[in-house]
Amino acid sequence: MAVEKIWKYREVADPENVRQLASELGVDPVLAELLVQRGVHTFEQARSFFRPNLDDLHDPFLMKDMDKAVERVHKAVSTGEKILVYGDYDVDGTTAVSLVYSFLRRLTRQVDFYIPERYDEGYGVSYKGIDWAAENHFGLIITLDCGIKANEKVDYAAGKGIDMIICDHHLPEDELPKAVAVLDPKREDCHYPFDDLSGCGVGFKLVQAYSQAHGIDFDTLIPLLDLLVVSIASDLVSVTDENRILAHYGLKQLNVSPRQGLMAMIQLSGLEPGHLTIDDIVFKIGPRINAAGRMETGRIAVELLTAKDAKTAIRIGTEINEHNNERKNIDRRITQEALEMVESGSCLSSGKATIVYNPQWHKGVVGIVASRLVEAYYKPTIVFTKSQGGLVTGSARSVHCFDLYGAIESCADLLENFGGHLYAAGLTLKEENLTEFCERIEKHISGKIIPEMQTPVVDIDAMLNFSQITPKFLRILKQFQPFGPGNSAPVFRTDNVYDNGMGRKVGAEGGHLKLELIQESHPYHHISAIAFNMADYFNHIKAGNPIDVCYSILENYYRGTSNTQLRVKDLRERDEIL
Repeated sequence: MAVEKIWKYREVADPENVRQLASELGVDPVLAELLVQRGVHTFEQARSFFRPNLDDLHDPFLMKDMDKAVERVHKAVSTGEKILVYGDYDVDGTTAVSLVYSFLRRLTRQVDFYIPERYDEGYGVSYKGIDWAAENHFGLIITLDCGIKANEKVDYAAGKGIDMIICDHHLPEDELPKAVAVLDPKREDCHYPFDDLSGCGVGFKLVQAYSQAHGIDFDTLIPLLDLLVVSIASDLVSVTDENRILAHYGLKQLNVSPRQGLMAMIQLSGLEPGHLTIDDIVFKIGPRINAAGRMETGRIAVELLTAKDAKTAIRIGTEINEHNNERKNIDRRITQEALEMVESGSCLSSGKATIVYNPQWHKGVVGIVASRLVEAYYKPTIVFTKSQGGLVTGSARSVHCFDLYGAIESCADLLENFGGHLYAAGLTLKEENLTEFCERIEKHISGKIIPEMQTPVVDIDAMLNFSQITPKFLRILKQFQPFGPGNSAPVFRTDNVYDNGMGRKVGAEGGHLKLELIQESHPYHHISAIAFNMADYFNHIKAGNPIDVCYSILENYYRGTSNTQLRVKDLRERDEIL
C-alpha cells in the first residue's frame, strides 16, 4: 500500500477579490481563485500572467560582474583567443554548454566545449579539464552550472595563464573564486531581481548581455530557448518571474521548431510534436539526455544538442536512448536491493533518515534510487556507493520543507566535497568517516525534523465537480501553463465518484490504474483518469464502490487525437456499497 498522505487545502483566497476577478474575466470562480492564489489580483495582472512577454525580461547587466564577463568574452572573440565552454554532465549543464557554445560558434571558430567525466573527474571544474585546456592553448574558460566553489581550481588555471568566467546558480561559499567574473544570482552582493535561474539560464543571460552590448538582435537568440526550457524543467527551478517567460517561449520553440537533437529526443520518446509540455520534458526528454552523463559521457549529450542534421541527431539520439534503457534496468535493480536492505535492517540508518551504502552500486543512478526510497518511506534519504580514488560518494534527497543541504553542511568537516540545493545534494567523503557522518546527520535530522514533515502532503487548490470541467474551463486552465515549482498544476478534489466498470490495471507489472470516473449526478458522462502506483485500490473500485480523488487535469495527445485526462495524485476509499 502506498504511503498515506495528508490532504491539505491551500490558503483560502479573499472571496471578494475572487468574485470581482471572476466577473472581470468572465471565468469560473474556481479559476479566479487559482489566479488569486498565484498573486494575480487584477485584470492587468491576469493579462500579464496569461500573456508572458519577452520585453519583461530583466536587464542582464543588473547581474553582478556581467559587464566584466561581457568585456572579457569580447576580448577573446575579437583577438581570436581560444575559448573553452565547460559545464556539468547533467541536463542543466549540457544544455547550458550547448546554448553558450552554439552562440559563440556564430562569432568565432576558436571555441570548443568540455564536459568532465562523472567517474574519472567528478562534479564541477577538474584539474584534468584545466590541464587539457592548457595543453590545447585555451586562454579563457567559461564554466556553466558549476564553478562557484572552485576557488583552488580557478587559482590553478590562473597559474597556467587561463582566465575563467564562472556562470553558476548554486549557493556560494563565503569567499568567491578569484575569477575574471563570477555570475551567480545567489551571491550575496548580487542584486539581480530574480535568483532562481537555472545554470543554463545564467548562461543565457550572458549571451543576452553580449548581444545587447554588441548590437545583436534579440530575435536571433530565440532559437536557443528550446535548450533553456529543457534546463528549467529538468532542474526543477521555479517557473515564476523570468523563468515563466523563458519557459513559455522555450516551449513554443520546442513545439514549433526544435533543434535537430531535441527533435530526435521527441521522436525517440514517442511524444507528439507540437503538443509538448513541461511534464514531457521532466519525464521523457530530460531523463534521456541525463542518461548520457549517468551511463557514458555527458559530451555526447552536447554533440546531440548541437547536431546540424537529422541523420547525425538520430544516430546520437539512438545511442543515448539505449543508455537510458540501460539506466532504467540498473536503477530498477539497485532500488530493489536498497529496499531489501532497509526492510532487513542492514542499512546505515533507518531512524528519521534512510541511509544505505553498497560499494558496488552504479554511481550514475544513486540519485534516482534516493528519490525512489523517499517515495517508499518518506524520509530524508542518502544513497552511497564507492567512487574512484577510494572515496565514498552519495546522493541525497529530502522531504517537503526539510533542509537536507543544511543538514549535510553541518557535517562539512567530515566531507571532501558537497553541493546542491535545499532538497537535493551530492557529497563525497572518506570511507573511514562514513560511520561518524551517519551518526551525526541522523542526530541533526532527528533534532530538526517535525512530524508535519514526515508525511507526504497533497496540496489541494479547490473542490470541483466534473460538470465544471467544460471546454471553456479547460481552455483557460491550459493558459496557466507552463507548470512547475511556484506554479504547480492545480490540484482539484472531487468526492464520491465511481468507475464506470471499464477500469483496469495497466503498466508492465499491473501497478497502475486506468479508470473511467463518473459522478452519480452525471452517470453517463465519464472522464478518463490515470492513477500511478495505486493498483492496491483496484478491488475496491472494481466492486463499484465510491472513492474520493485528488487530481490534476491534463490534455493527453495520442496519435493525433486529444482527450482530457485526470492524473490522480491520491485517492481514498469511501464506505463500500456492496
